[in-house]
Amino acid sequence: MPGFGLGMGITLFWLGLIVLVPLAGLFLKAAGLGVGGIWQIWSEPRVLAALRLSFLTALAAAAFNTVMGTWVAWVFVRYRFPGRRLFDAMIDLPFALPTAVAGIALTALYGGQGWIGRWLEPLGVKVAYAPAGIVVALVFVGLPFVVRIVQPVLAESERELEEAAGTLGANRLQTVARVVLPALWPALLTGFALAFARGVGEYGSVIFIAGNLPFATEIAPLLITIRLDEFDYAGATAIATAMLLLSFVVLLLVNSLQARLQRRGAR
Repeated sequence: MPGFGLGMGITLFWLGLIVLVPLAGLFLKAAGLGVGGIWQIWSEPRVLAALRLSFLTALAAAAFNTVMGTWVAWVFVRYRFPGRRLFDAMIDLPFALPTAVAGIALTALYGGQGWIGRWLEPLGVKVAYAPAGIVVALVFVGLPFVVRIVQPVLAESERELEEAAGTLGANRLQTVARVVLPALWPALLTGFALAFARGVGEYGSVIFIAGNLPFATEIAPLLITIRLDEFDYAGATAIATAMLLLSFVVLLLVNSLQARLQRRGAR
C-alpha cells in the first residue's frame, strides 16, 4: 500500500510516546524494588483486599452493563417513542460529566438520607459506603460504552434474517438466541472489555460513595493515591503494576474469545 512505511512509522512513534514509554517507566520504577520487594507489596493483605475489590466490582458492573446496555440499545434501535432522541443523548452524559460530580450525586441519592437510600436501608440494603455503592458508580460510568458499541451493530443487522426465522417456525426467544446474539457477540465482548477497563481504573465517582474503609471499601486506585501522598512512590508503582498486569490478562482473554467468535462467524 502506498505510504505504508510512513504511516506505520508515525503510528509506532505515537504509540510509543503515548503508551509504551509511560508503561516502561512504570515497570522500571517498580523494578527498583527487586522481585522480593514487589512480591512483598503485592502480598500485603491491604493491597490484596483493594485489588480484589476493584476487580470484582468492575467485573460485576461490566457484566450488568453488558446485559442492560444491550437491552437499552435494542429499545433505542427497534422502537419509536416520544423522547427517544432525548433519552438516547442522555446515555452520553457519563462521558461529559465530571466523575466527582457523579460520585457526589450518587452518594446523595443512595445515602441514608437520600431519595433512594432512605427506603433501602430500613430493608437492610446498604448501598452508599458499601461495595454495592462501588458497583452502582461503575455501572453509571460504564453503561455508555456498551450501548454505543452494540447500538450500531443492531442498527445494521439484517431484519430479514429474523423474519425468515419467524416464517420457519422459530419463536422470538429462538430468533434472539440463534440469529441476533451470534452477530452481537463480538460487540458485546468489546463493550464488556471497555466497561471493565473503565471500571478498574475509576476513581472520582467511587471514592465519594465507597466510604474508603481499608479491607472493606478501599479500591486499588485510592490505595495508590495514599501511597503517593506518603511519598512511597515505589510502593505505588508496584500496586499500579499489579493492576496493569491483571487488567492485561483479563483483556487478553476477552480479546482471544472475541477473535475466536469472529473466526467461527466467518466460517
